[in-house]
Amino acid sequence: MKTIFSILLLLLTGLSASYGQAPSVTSSGPVITFQEVVVDYGMISQGSAAVRVFIFTNTGNEPLVITAIKGQCGCTSIGDSWNKQPIPPGGTGTFTVKYDTSIRVGQFEKKIMVYSNATNGSAGIVEVRVKGNVLPAGAPIPK
Repeated sequence: MKTIFSILLLLLTGLSASYGQAPSVTSSGPVITFQEVVVDYGMISQGSAAVRVFIFTNTGNEPLVITAIKGQCGCTSIGDSWNKQPIPPGGTGTFTVKYDTSIRVGQFEKKIMVYSNATNGSAGIVEVRVKGNVLPAGAPIPK
């Protein structure tokens, strides 16, 4: 009787443990993976050139195609700084973001939307961000 009870207890424990686990799914298609999802400008002077680079890799198993990259507002510009050709699996790419430091002084954090055929993100859109603190022109930048 004790053996039967032990066997039932083991079966119930095994079933409940496997019930809570999600099935393993292998992702197919292109996947965009950024080296950094937030690029921090730190403290920068008003009117300075504020250009930063985002680096990404296609960690999927099909070519990645970037169709557009858009800033949250007019203070962030991307231009045509990204590769328009498909990026093969394992390949890397970059794009530059310029924040307009002449507009306002103070802290900022802006979204950049990357539109592609990537399977991660929401409906082919992956968001990254830039942030920093613009100090008045001529103000010393703390080290």
